[in-house]
This record gives sequence, structure tokens and C-alpha cells, in this order.
Amino acid sequence: MSNTITAKMVNDLRIATGAGLMDCKKALIEANGSVEEATTILRKKGAASAAKKADRATKEGLIESYIHVGGKVGVLIEVNCETDFVARNEDFKAFVKDLCLQIAAASPACVTREEVPEADLAKEREIAAAQVEGKPPAAIQKIVEGKLEKFYSTVVLLDQPFVKQPEKTIKELLTERIAKTGENIQVRRFVRYQLGA
Repeated sequence: MSNTITAKMVNDLRIATGAGLMDCKKALIEANGSVEEATTILRKKGAASAAKKADRATKEGLIESYIHVGGKVGVLIEVNCETDFVARNEDFKAFVKDLCLQIAAASPACVTREEVPEADLAKEREIAAAQVEGKPPAAIQKIVEGKLEKFYSTVVLLDQPFVKQPEKTIKELLTERIAKTGENIQVRRFVRYQLGA
């Protein structure tokens, strides 16, 4: 039994996800009117769309700065996109500003997992393994991997929960933005300054 899809449901889903009206309507039909399931469908399509765009060149974008109240923390970030049109878009500018706030608040060390130094990973593995000594080897491996995931979510920007919406990671936010703009977007680099650090 399918639910009736109303224009209000489609519009509400569009506002919530940023997807196009027709995509929202198709997702609601596919989900039999379930907004939650339709949101999941749209997120999966957005992730697939982002993966297809990952190899596109990103030569435009913004360099944004943020100085926290009191002047004790500052952030400088470069976020790239494909066209100047997107770089000038207010949504893109707001996204870059949100990334600055994220970096100021959560203090990540790098953008991606690949940038985490191998020495830091080895140290975290060693600490995690020492904490679970005496357990079966299979359990130790799973526990160590779980602790490494937690480590990544503290030091890797894309793995961190978004400070304004903790149920989303920065990577999910980036994927949504890619799906909405139709362009590849990359967080190229950032620097976080803290007084006295």
C-alpha cells in the first residue's frame, strides 16, 4: 500500500536534503511515502554522484579565514570547486565558513585519513593493543580497529561529526554539497592557529 505523495512532502524533502524536486519526488515514490527512507535513498544517490565526480579537476574555489571571538584561535582554509560560478554561490560560501568553524572548534590535524602520519597510527595501534591485553586475538583486532576509527574521528576533518549537526560527518556534508552543486568539491588544506600553541 503506497502513501499519497503530496507537493508539500516533496518540497519539505527538497528543503531538508537540498536535492532537486524531481529527485525528491522519485525518492518518495520509491520509498512509498516514507520521508526517512527517501532521505536515505537521496543520500545514497548523492554519494554515488560524488564518487563519479571525484576525478574532475577543481581549479576554482575560495580561501576563507576565521578568527574566533577573543582572537585566540584562527583558521585559514582552501576549498576548491570546478567553476567560479559555484565558488561565488552563497551556499558554497556558507559551507566553507562552516568548515572554518568546525576546524576552530574540533581542532583536526589533517583533511583525510591518508594524511595521518604512519607513526601516529602505529602509536595508536600500540596503545589500543596494550589496553586489551589478554583477550582473544580476534577480539583484540576488532577492538583495536574500533579504537582507530575513534582516533580518526578526532584527527581527520572529513571523519569528524559536524559541530552544528553531530548526526552528520563532514564527509557526508561534503557529499551533500557535491550532489547539490553538481560539481566536485575538495577541501584542499587548512591551517589552525591557537595562541601560545
